[in-house]
Amino acid sequence: MARKILVVDDEEVLVETIAYNLEQSGYQVETAANGVSALEAAHRESFDLIVLDIMLPGMDGLEVCRQLRREDRTATVPIIMLTAKSEEIDKVVGLEVGADDYVTKPFGRRELLARIRALLRRADYPVGEERALGQDAASDGLPPARSELVGGPLRIDQAGRRVNCRGQELELQPKQFDLLTYLVRNRGTVLTRDQLLHNVWGYDYAGDTRTVDVHVRWLREKLEEDPANPKLIQTVRGVGYVFRS
Repeated sequence: MARKILVVDDEEVLVETIAYNLEQSGYQVETAANGVSALEAAHRESFDLIVLDIMLPGMDGLEVCRQLRREDRTATVPIIMLTAKSEEIDKVVGLEVGADDYVTKPFGRRELLARIRALLRRADYPVGEERALGQDAASDGLPPARSELVGGPLRIDQAGRRVNCRGQELELQPKQFDLLTYLVRNRGTVLTRDQLLHNVWGYDYAGDTRTVDVHVRWLREKLEEDPANPKLIQTVRGVGYVFRS
């Protein structure tokens, strides 16, 4: 069955172009021109991914994203935000309200498709499991993935994409889960932001390493007893991050 994608943007020509390109790539597409219509569509149907513009009439894309993340049925649906603005603050705020990725307008067909495919692939399979299916084989030099990972107070069920921390199950968004799993599988190894972007996001990210920092901050807030003084995910100044257990 074809994957279903919701595209939300008030620029009619752009929406038609995105929808056409996605349909040509084998996806089912539904469109919405404003935030209210987008929420109604998301409540009415199940989508595998949502492409959401920030600048929408009335309710903007940031608020739509917040509301989608509050609903159980859309809490973990991958969301790509579109923005015509290049300022870092817009990208960071989009990630902070729950988006998994963002694309700055204008963008090419291949770029958007690459982002969509990467998110759908990572939502389907835990980090490392793709290798068992013949995808990205040995791309990161890690040993074969085990079904369960244990790191300090964490238990990660890779097949079920569930995380238990100190006896409590955590609700993580797809990219949060992927990043945490990759860090734990590389415990004790300092990983650069570029390495994390390449291996977790699955493609070159134009050097925008702020994306990693935002996701790490989210993880710390959920995992650490004191997020201001993290013990599990530690910063190596000028380099990147390391998971200690």
